Amino acid sequence: MLELLKADLERYYHYAGQDGRRAGTLAVLLAVFNPRFAPVVLFRTSYALYAAGLRPLAKLFSLLNFLLFGIEMAARCEVGPGLCFAHTYGIVIGARSIGSNALIYHEVTLGAKEMDVAYTPEKRPLVGDNVVIGAGAKVLGGVTIGDNSVIGANAVVTHDIPANSVAGGIPARVIKQRGGK
Repeated sequence: MLELLKADLERYYHYAGQDGRRAGTLAVLLAVFNPRFAPVVLFRTSYALYAAGLRPLAKLFSLLNFLLFGIEMAARCEVGPGLCFAHTYGIVIGARSIGSNALIYHEVTLGAKEMDVAYTPEKRPLVGDNVVIGAGAKVLGGVTIGDNSVIGANAVVTHDIPANSVAGGIPARVIKQRGGK
């Protein structure tokens, strides 16, 4: 878990214009007091507990994240390294999985189109690597967001978005194709 947290913190350094700065254990411990990084720590802890079969404890950390930061994040959602929240309030993450280097803004929802208490993976979004999801965006249902894509602010995504795309609108549509990274 510490290696994932270091990768998450290094992604924050990237957005702060400090590429190449490495996150050590002490830096991770100090970053726990950062309101943009503490929710990542709580989520990583929740996921680690879930993966270890300690589901009641995982739910407790998930609840703590919700109470302190307004982030409702399913403990079973696997997220790659480099998770970054630009702002934390009002985020709901019930995705199947999220790839590496995801940047998620406030008021984002990633989840099923309808009530899914059983957490059926096929009804949940699959988010690729290096994806940016703008403020207020909603990604609903068993859709795939391709690698290196950007979902614009307040977009409502209900269909797959191919890799290297910029999508926006209600309903969201691809408004620009970009070259691969």
